[in-house]
Amino acid sequence: QVQLVESGGGLVQAGGSLRLSCAPSRGTFSTHAMAWFRRAPGKEREFVAAITWSAGNTYYVDSVKGRFTISRDIPRSTVYLQMNSLKPEDTAVYYCAAREGYYSGRAYYPSWLYDFWGQGTQVTVSS
Repeated sequence: QVQLVESGGGLVQAGGSLRLSCAPSRGTFSTHAMAWFRRAPGKEREFVAAITWSAGNTYYVDSVKGRFTISRDIPRSTVYLQMNSLKPEDTAVYYCAAREGYYSGRAYYPSWLYDFWGQGTQVTVSS
């Protein structure tokens, strides 16, 4: 069982930036894709971004396009989420997730695709 650990959350003013990181708690592991989801207070969990491990293809929800960038460090099995121009509506607990097996589809937003999840890191954007 792979345990993912997120870091980098915090409190930031609107317009500011944060970089989230997610890595396995021990060593490295084989993955097909990793993703970030978020859950805002009183809302359902929402897909934010995903990246395929080998090709580096990226996918974003429309609300973060142009502001957030997902990237990965293959040797460290680490995924990052660079968040710029943050807005109060970005306030949420952010979770990373990993899919272990191959996936031939193009839709990376369903949460059921992912096998492993982190515990989450809080991001709060003040106005």
